[in-house]
Amino acid sequence: MTEVLREPRQDRSRATRQRLLEAAIECLAEVGWSGSTVSVVAERAGVSRGAAQHHFPTREDLFTSAVEYVASERLAVLRSRSVDLPAGPDRTRAVVGMVELMYTGPLFRAAIHLWVAASSDERLRESVVQLEERVGRETHRTALELLGVDESRVGVRAAVQATLDMARGLGLANLLTDDSKRRQRVLDQWSTMLAEALHAEP
Repeated sequence: MTEVLREPRQDRSRATRQRLLEAAIECLAEVGWSGSTVSVVAERAGVSRGAAQHHFPTREDLFTSAVEYVASERLAVLRSRSVDLPAGPDRTRAVVGMVELMYTGPLFRAAIHLWVAASSDERLRESVVQLEERVGRETHRTALELLGVDESRVGVRAAVQATLDMARGLGLANLLTDDSKRRQRVLDQWSTMLAEALHAEP
């Protein structure tokens, strides 16, 4: 009987945690760090402040966990789509487009607010630096998998990292104005150059 009761409770706990993480990203993307308190997130998630603090004792825990959780979910979705990618140069452009989406949506907007807050908050900065290192490694690894390239080849690692850095910069440019037309031209040109670099004869 105890086992029967325990499982639904664990399911409810996981569901509550997930609602809090998703609500935290929505709040951070919409109202920024200053407006995203634990109480605001808890209300949006439909749980009490006490329940929120049970899962995440501090505000920093909540928001860094939220960014990491959503980033991991997005990367898992990207990996699941790898079987549908075309071969050759078309694959490179498709992957660059997938990377672009990571840096033009609510998750990236939320992460920017977290970075800005961390720049003047030493405790938060330590957590965010560690978070970005983990997410950065996973994003780089996923890009390599999607592109189907060998990182040990000369120039591959730098080319993939340059792609991620460029996509992040284009995402920043898109925060204030719709930069989609220029961004697509840049990405088209970059994809051609990247395909040539990744598949050049050693």
